Amino acid sequence: MAGSAFHLFLYGAPASGKTTLGAKLAERLRLRFVDLDAAIVARAGKSIPEIFAAGGETAFRALESATLADETASAPARTVFALGGGTLLSDANRALCEAAGAVLCLDAPSPEERARRIGSAAGSRPLGDKAVERAAHYASFPRRVAAFFDAGESLVVVGNGFAPAMLAGFPYVADATVAELHAAAFADHPPMHRIPSGEERKTPATVAELWSAFARAGLGRRDVVAALGGGVAGDLTGFAAATWMRGIDWVNAPTTLLAMVDASTGGKTGCDLPEGKNLAGAFHAPRLVAIDADFLRTLSPALVASGRAEMIKHEIVGGLPRPPDVSRAPTAAEIASNLMVKVGIVREDPFEKLGRRILLNCGHTVAHAVEKLTRYRVPHGEAVAIGCVEEARLAVRLGLADAAWPEELAARFAAAGLPVALPDGLDFAALAPEMRGDKKRAGDVVTFALPCGWGDVRGVPVDLGEGRRA
Repeated sequence: MAGSAFHLFLYGAPASGKTTLGAKLAERLRLRFVDLDAAIVARAGKSIPEIFAAGGETAFRALESATLADETASAPARTVFALGGGTLLSDANRALCEAAGAVLCLDAPSPEERARRIGSAAGSRPLGDKAVERAAHYASFPRRVAAFFDAGESLVVVGNGFAPAMLAGFPYVADATVAELHAAAFADHPPMHRIPSGEERKTPATVAELWSAFARAGLGRRDVVAALGGGVAGDLTGFAAATWMRGIDWVNAPTTLLAMVDASTGGKTGCDLPEGKNLAGAFHAPRLVAIDADFLRTLSPALVASGRAEMIKHEIVGGLPRPPDVSRAPTAAEIASNLMVKVGIVREDPFEKLGRRILLNCGHTVAHAVEKLTRYRVPHGEAVAIGCVEEARLAVRLGLADAAWPEELAARFAAAGLPVALPDGLDFAALAPEMRGDKKRAGDVVTFALPCGWGDVRGVPVDLGEGRRA
């Protein structure tokens, strides 16, 4: 797969966004892009409605198949193709595409949105809306895209089963455990370098290992490197990419729920120091974030729960509707909807200059202190659940939240299988020395993003020495 012309074919119902996504993917990954409909028009010297008017659908399909065969055969390098909504109804066309690369089928938007899109391009789609009529056909494609959207400099694609195809041809760094779990999916495309699993390996020494791996692979300024793994793999690879030859592009393929809904977007990269978590780092957004919910199938219930902690945090920040069942892994569509809370805030304040982005720190001031004091025996997601509840209690003590609020929040996290109480031997006062090391502090004053209710998170300076608002 690596080094070959392994093409990406985007398919789906009319108005599902194939051309839009195809152009964005090609631009972000520096690949060639072919819009099959545009190629047909160029070949025929007529518009698609004119082709239909002259020869009907039969003539159009024959021209479509011939154009697809020629464009695929002549593509000199890896190419992204946007196909027509009925191109792969032909068994021969489907076999051709599946032999030449991977077909990614886009989920159809709502009927209302399809009608809006088709109506806005009146006359350009002679067959209209075929999503319902062809639903079984589209469902037969296992690699799926549920949603895509821009997140600052990153293009985020969320779906099922598509990440191995997306990473084909790119050198990538893999978490060692992930590489073993998904060896079959990447059998034709092994990682350039493996890094050991665990927060304890998120160090400058591991970053130096990655620089050496980049050098051995001959990566230059025009190359793209990818990360496959949880938040640690993404943070380290992104930081190494940010500092290799003063910055090369990278792709993030998160494999844990926590990484998908938290570390995957926002552009923060870095490593830990003995003095604290994430103290060395850089803003360096991935060009593409490939969130493949199929990776969640290998996660333990504890790891799913850790990711749910950040999803619940987004519910707090965004005031989102709260799904009744948080004990299972979420769907790709649920991940996309939840992640949009973070994306919306990052769009407004990409470099933490306006104060808006601090809302995403909800629960994290306490959480980072808990992680440090337990030597990371409490995983990040569990620490976030504990941190949100403790900071809700602080909001009550400061007169900013209703007295019943912390217990309501604790029940939400507990339903996801998360702890909600500080570990034995720790209380809020014991956390204070570590919280003074928070990046958002000035002396004894630390700015918390306090959860005060659903959709109500406030940046509040707190004097830890006095235990009151500063």
